[in-house]
Amino acid sequence: MNTTDTTDTAELLVDGLTVPLRLLIGGAWTDGARGDTIPVVNPSDGSTLASIADATPADGTHAVGAAAAALPGWSATAPRKRAEILRCCYELMTEQSEQLARLISLENGKALPDARGEVAYAAEFFRWYSEEAVRIIGEISTSPSGGNRIVAQHQPIGVCALITPWNFPAAMATRKLAPALAAGCTAVLKPATLTPLTALAIARIMTEAGVPAGVVNVITTSRTGAVMDVVLADPRVRKLSFTGSTEVGRHLLKQAADNVLSCSMELGGNAPFLVFDDADLDKAVDGAMVAKMRNGGQACTAANRLYVQRGIHDRFARRLAERMAALRVGAGHRDGVDVGPLVDDASVRKVDELVQDAVQRGASVEVGGAPLDGPGFFYPPTVVTGVPVDARMVTEEIFGPVAPLIPFDTEEEAVEAANSTEYGLAAYVFTEDLGRGLRVAERLESGMVAVNRGLVSDPAAPFGGVKHSGLGREGAHEGMLEFTETKYIAVDW
Repeated sequence: MNTTDTTDTAELLVDGLTVPLRLLIGGAWTDGARGDTIPVVNPSDGSTLASIADATPADGTHAVGAAAAALPGWSATAPRKRAEILRCCYELMTEQSEQLARLISLENGKALPDARGEVAYAAEFFRWYSEEAVRIIGEISTSPSGGNRIVAQHQPIGVCALITPWNFPAAMATRKLAPALAAGCTAVLKPATLTPLTALAIARIMTEAGVPAGVVNVITTSRTGAVMDVVLADPRVRKLSFTGSTEVGRHLLKQAADNVLSCSMELGGNAPFLVFDDADLDKAVDGAMVAKMRNGGQACTAANRLYVQRGIHDRFARRLAERMAALRVGAGHRDGVDVGPLVDDASVRKVDELVQDAVQRGASVEVGGAPLDGPGFFYPPTVVTGVPVDARMVTEEIFGPVAPLIPFDTEEEAVEAANSTEYGLAAYVFTEDLGRGLRVAERLESGMVAVNRGLVSDPAAPFGGVKHSGLGREGAHEGMLEFTETKYIAVDW
């Protein structure tokens, strides 16, 4: 893999893919008000990949101004034209999919198969919303009194502030940008400081696809709080879409309240994975590997608590441990690697703390269970059995390659345990009894439930959670409507 940091032109070349290292504001790539930079680290070895521009609060205001200036023209652009530009984004992204996957592996650490899957998933949001852009359909009805017509239409909400996390740097960017642009909005995107390069590469692709200057602005910063304080306080911003931790989400909601911003929040998870005695063992183990080990467990939808009915528990535990032990751990950008590093050293320490806490409370480690020697931030695939309900990993999001197994006896017990959390993003149910599967799915307090599947995400499906896992939905038609306001017009004809 060839990477070149062309400092003089502020670009990084990854196998021929040009990655800008500056801020994108109003169609221009800029060093920002101060000219400061932030190092981007490869978690596989701790080396510095590149240095990117470090935005100031003044740059945040500048980006909002550029988005506001571009809003009238973009919102007035014909839906078909917006659709064609988004389709071009999809095609360009697909053409450069291998280079983008390698870039993701370099800055995020995830194994290449995972990175390739993410690029395909991310590009699909451009294709889906290129098809949805022409379907912002309103309604006309007669008022019950017969005195007038009720006309309802959906209009672009305005300038949108988009904040994305480090774990899916491509998919989280396109899952917000695509519906915002399809609806006729303009955006200021603030990607995670740990993994900004992919967002910058996608922004360049979008400009090549014909997205007009100012419609998409990208600011990278080490001063996230100060910069976003200014952005969210700007009266020209009307929408906040955030993906990240529940703790940060609560803080942003408080800030957004001052300006009465519309908010979409995709927050933390603590996904239960229920395996009943009548489950197909092969399906259940395969599903657990996907639900647990996607991106090395660093996903909000990752199976965090695996509840296995006692009659199948030991066989399931043995098979899962065998599969986890067979995974190859190494630098994510190397071919043949199944599991890359965690994103930073703090993540390794947290995961190990959760494992050691469970062991101290009586759990047993079947495979893995200790950090690997550096360089890089590696923790091995781990299976822990006999996890007590008071272990921290039962209530906290693990965000790592650790599968805690907890036995249960009855359906009622499993549902009660699954719902005993403040979170409610994703859940998984494995059973060969369709009635039980649907019955349990309806009772689970989760925004999304996968039955006999380890993968729940789909651009055509409404993604989101309940309780402390968030507000609103991304993906599907609902995801575009999140970026609109409904206007009612009373007409008498």
